[in-house]
Amino acid sequence: MFRPRRITHYLAVIFSAALLVFLTACGGGGNSTGTSAEDEGEPVPGGTLRVIQTGEPRSLDPAALSNTWAHQPVVGNGLYGTLMINNIENFTIEYKMATDFSTTDNGQTFNLALRPDLKFTDGTPLDAAAVKFNWDRLKDPSLGSTSIRQAIQVANTEVVDPTNLKVTLAAPNPHFAESLVAGALNWIASPAALQKGRESFDQNPVGAGPFKLTNWTRQASIDMEKNPAYYDAPKPYLDKITVVTVADSNTRASTMTTGAADLSSETNQASINKAQAAGLKTEVVPTGGGQYMGMNERRAPFNDQRARKAVALATDVAGLNTIVYNGEGTVPETLFDEQSPFFTDVALQQSNKDEAQQLFNELAAEGKPVSFTFLSYPTTESRTLAEGLQTQLSGYDNVEVKIEVVDFGAATARAGARDFDMIISSAVIQDPDFPLWTAFHSKSPGNFVGTNDPELDAALDAGRIEQDVQARKDSYNTVQERIAEIVPGVWYSRAIPSVVYAKNVSGVDLYTLGSPLPENIWMN
Repeated sequence: MFRPRRITHYLAVIFSAALLVFLTACGGGGNSTGTSAEDEGEPVPGGTLRVIQTGEPRSLDPAALSNTWAHQPVVGNGLYGTLMINNIENFTIEYKMATDFSTTDNGQTFNLALRPDLKFTDGTPLDAAAVKFNWDRLKDPSLGSTSIRQAIQVANTEVVDPTNLKVTLAAPNPHFAESLVAGALNWIASPAALQKGRESFDQNPVGAGPFKLTNWTRQASIDMEKNPAYYDAPKPYLDKITVVTVADSNTRASTMTTGAADLSSETNQASINKAQAAGLKTEVVPTGGGQYMGMNERRAPFNDQRARKAVALATDVAGLNTIVYNGEGTVPETLFDEQSPFFTDVALQQSNKDEAQQLFNELAAEGKPVSFTFLSYPTTESRTLAEGLQTQLSGYDNVEVKIEVVDFGAATARAGARDFDMIISSAVIQDPDFPLWTAFHSKSPGNFVGTNDPELDAALDAGRIEQDVQARKDSYNTVQERIAEIVPGVWYSRAIPSVVYAKNVSGVDLYTLGSPLPENIWMN
């Protein structure tokens, strides 16, 4: 389908904004220290949960929220509830406000079935028409929603009756539910409230979730109280939730260890280690992929695979882990975690100083010495990473690294315009379809580095369509092999979707990328 160039560029900028989710969400490998439901006893009603999130929302419109551990999952799940969730251990779908999301034609069309008599807090019905309104509007680029990545996969929605919605995808994808749960498609707000505009909606957001807003003081706190009309009584167990934003990991850690907060989303392995040492509970979602220093294949020097390979061979990622994360991060050695059913022992990258120097020399002899600029975000992590790489490569001949540090807005715009040589990018994997197709398929607006490989595209498309686990594993084995050969970037850190919580907090259940379900939480 034809899409005007300006809209394609708009989508690219939105995709680049989504990268900011992961700029501090690094350094994987932590262990969970939570308690099983069997050990926690019966839920105790009452209490106020003090929550720390890592990113302040620009609006409470579901389109403006992000359903990852590094943004606003407690707010989104609290105000709007969930249609469905995924089991983070086996990727099965569990239904909540929806009762079914099934396909009979291998993922071209789905039927979304809803519980009857669901009501928003303004008394209007949460029915198929409400879901259609929410899903259709998410495709509007002017909303600036990161969930447009999932929404644009939906070609059409049709209300069958009040509890059933026919969903037609732009291309078959039997695994679409895994994408759905990871974004705002899972959070349905009252169409009547949304139509009043964002200013009005932010004063009185209307959902059907376990909690209702009582007050939002920007840059201070988001206060919610129990929704007595929540469909899944006796949940929620808590009376109130207060959410504050703390971007700095050290401050989050000290706030939790001193008892000034009860639950915190966490992005830093060192902070998780401190929490565990202090006797706090933690939950960490296993992931594959991670963050990589993406090399722009659209322009010199990285339009030559030898230049990309030389940089990867020359980089000591273990050394960068020491510099950036005090050695407490996890370097991705393979695309998938060993716990994944798609794991195969295909090395993402290797270090070889002699081979790297040979490639640098070869390119220089052809009049193409490797010279590039690392476009850095203004975070300490990004700057330290860039400086560490610059120092490492300074030990080689015929390669030069410059660093340009810009603010988030400029970096987002530059990434969207593909105006960079090297920049931090990410592909954080649970089910592999959405993150890998988005990051590396030649037709994806989220393919920042410009990878264009027919064999890789075919394997990604096959992995999306196939339902047999072994067949998918075979396809993603090809994906791993092609990524290792193409070298779109230098992988340096696994992401760690995680939460830290107090000893007296129970019922912490996570889905997708570290998103807690507040209706299940209770305090002793």
